[in-house]
Amino acid sequence: MQKMWKKGSTEGSDRFEYLQTLVTEFQDTDSEEAKEQVLANLANFAYDPKNMEYLRDLQVADLFLDMLTEENANLVEFGMGGLCNLSMDPECRHLILQSSGISLVTNCLSSQREETVLSAITTLMNLTTPSSRSEITDPAILQCMLRFSLSESPRLRNLAAVFLQDCCSKEQVARAEQQMQGQQTAVGIPLPKD
Repeated sequence: MQKMWKKGSTEGSDRFEYLQTLVTEFQDTDSEEAKEQVLANLANFAYDPKNMEYLRDLQVADLFLDMLTEENANLVEFGMGGLCNLSMDPECRHLILQSSGISLVTNCLSSQREETVLSAITTLMNLTTPSSRSEITDPAILQCMLRFSLSESPRLRNLAAVFLQDCCSKEQVARAEQQMQGQQTAVGIPLPKD
């Protein structure tokens, strides 16, 4: 359903009403396919900074967080994508961190879907603050990123390298590499299948 936004003072209220309609539709439908479509739309709307205030008012971050534990891989992927988009906004970042978002996002690193994993890594980078850094640079996460940095997927390999460079100290990376030495099997979070 495509809706043209009217210019002027009604644009904000129209936008809020439309987003509210999407959230209500998501909550009221029993159709998995409809849920997926609405969630994908909400994730796309989360990309536009003009929508942040409305999405916060509608508690969409909580909706996306709830999707991360679903059985349906599409709902997880769209929820993770939406959370990734929201995590760029400082207020949304705070909401996600207050809702134990780091552990929910970290669990998505083991997804079989590369898009979900890429969104999870990006979200963790966006959630990195002075107070959350120690949790985000936990040795298990660093070891996971080191394994991703060896992936055959260039997108995964490059994003993991950026995470290690931007979120971690050289000492942390060296310690994680040392901990991985001698471990013949990958412990912790498995690599997604290509």
